[in-house]
Amino acid sequence: MSDLFPPEFIAAISSLRLRAGSVPRGGRHGEHGSAQLGSGMEFRDYRSYQAGDDLRRIDWNLYQRSGSLFLRLFEEERNLPVNILLDCSDSMFFEKSPRANAAKQAAAIIIGAAINQQDNPKLYSFGKSLEVQFPTIQGRRAMPAVLDRLNKIGPSGATDLHSVLKKFQSFRQRPGILVIISDFFDEDAINTLEKSMNGLRHKLLLVRVARSSDAIPDLDGELLVEDCETGSGKHLTVTPKAIANYKKAFADFEKKLLDFANKRHAGYVTLDADQDVLKQFITIFNDGVITTHG
Repeated sequence: MSDLFPPEFIAAISSLRLRAGSVPRGGRHGEHGSAQLGSGMEFRDYRSYQAGDDLRRIDWNLYQRSGSLFLRLFEEERNLPVNILLDCSDSMFFEKSPRANAAKQAAAIIIGAAINQQDNPKLYSFGKSLEVQFPTIQGRRAMPAVLDRLNKIGPSGATDLHSVLKKFQSFRQRPGILVIISDFFDEDAINTLEKSMNGLRHKLLLVRVARSSDAIPDLDGELLVEDCETGSGKHLTVTPKAIANYKKAFADFEKKLLDFANKRHAGYVTLDADQDVLKQFITIFNDGVITTHG
């Protein structure tokens, strides 16, 4: 397929599955089982008959044994909405070995896992704006086209997470899983997440694509530091004190992002862009299943 998605990578993701540990009422579908009881396929429980109930759901064999009327209750089986937002802003493509490559592989893994769970994931990319790449991905036959599209997506401007999440929220989709794959190097990413997610009932999974140099930069002397997305620059002298201040600021950023995930009961994964992405995901899979807990 490509250097990004070699045959062994594609083969490995064919057995992974995505499962929501807890999805808001009305959003569980596919093999997950709905919180709503209705005329589904899998028996769940009984309850006493009430006037107006569907007589076809009465268990007459139980009536013959007990003399009381009980209704059979079932779990509905539907597809779980899985929405994947892939950060393709300029900063994701900046380095010699861009972290966008790791992000694209992460998206492919989650898409493959969702398909194996008989769900129909949706793929979006974002930078300055949100772009629909695949409105619905149906079945394994769609994977070659998905991987080809992922391979071709290029940089799409500066990150504007506020506009992106506002547009996504306007789609008014029923509850499911929302996966955001990003370096989260937006100027106000954490506050944006906190404000934007208030109106969304999706279970959230944050996948942060990082490098070890993010926390401990290898810099020294007089430098002109330039923002790769805005083009703005700043002269700075790298001293031990400046490095210490940077490390503290970066640690605060990581803590705030993790605190947000914990507060939201969201899944949170940090991927090292310089390491094998598939192996890193495998370590968080339980018996081939990645679970977002609620």
